[in-house]
Amino acid sequence: MRRNLLLMAVTCLVAGCASLKMTIPDAFTQQATKQHVKGAKRNRMSLDQFTISRVKRGITIIYPPGWGRAYYLENLFLNQLGISMDGVVENQKGKFHYSIADANNRLEVYAHEMSIKEETQYTLFTSNSIFNNFSELQNYYYIFTAVIGGDSTKVGKDWQMILTNVYDRKASGDHNPFTFINTGDNGMATNGTDTIFIKPIDVKQRITKDGQTKDLPFKLLAGYELSTSGGVIAVMDLIKKDVWFYNELDASERLVVGAISTAIFARRVHDQGW
Repeated sequence: MRRNLLLMAVTCLVAGCASLKMTIPDAFTQQATKQHVKGAKRNRMSLDQFTISRVKRGITIIYPPGWGRAYYLENLFLNQLGISMDGVVENQKGKFHYSIADANNRLEVYAHEMSIKEETQYTLFTSNSIFNNFSELQNYYYIFTAVIGGDSTKVGKDWQMILTNVYDRKASGDHNPFTFINTGDNGMATNGTDTIFIKPIDVKQRITKDGQTKDLPFKLLAGYELSTSGGVIAVMDLIKKDVWFYNELDASERLVVGAISTAIFARRVHDQGW
């Protein structure tokens, strides 16, 4: 419950009294072109200079919360204090497919995503207060994979893309009961020859209504940086739904970056919060 209340406060902060902006270095924006994405998470997306088909989605499976580990021995003692301790598991699965094309070539995108969250739930069954419930995160696993391919004679080999986000309380030795899921995923895309690294970008400041800059007491996922061994080739702004393409990319590279970016924007199991 405490975690839920804090998330509600964050939502209020973002939607009401704060203006959040992801900072992109001028050195990059001066050598890049911005394109806007419309329809993120929907079945119809558009991105300037590209043609995107309707996103065909499989059924997003949201399993109802189920029981995880049973704390029998712990509850023998805790129940005498009016406290119940239970393990709860939540998991979701989803998949989608669409195509993205420029004037000459087309790529097909086949994507799957899955998340599993395990929590320990504490309940004070002797109290009617809204604060009688608290959940402690134990494990979180998120995996997003996509195959991006087309006519190999025109656009090269298929690309394999993966984004992951893993948290294990026991393995990490984390003793903080208020740990939150890190919203940023790390990953990469490769065709066996070339590799594009995908790194999350956090926003740590807000601009108040009177124009002052204030530090946030937490980090929020603001976007992703796409880079190769030669440097940054694109930046995704999740807040404004923009993609900045490095101007030196050729047509085939721009199409691949467009496919990777729109695949990330199309996700539903992973709630980006914007």
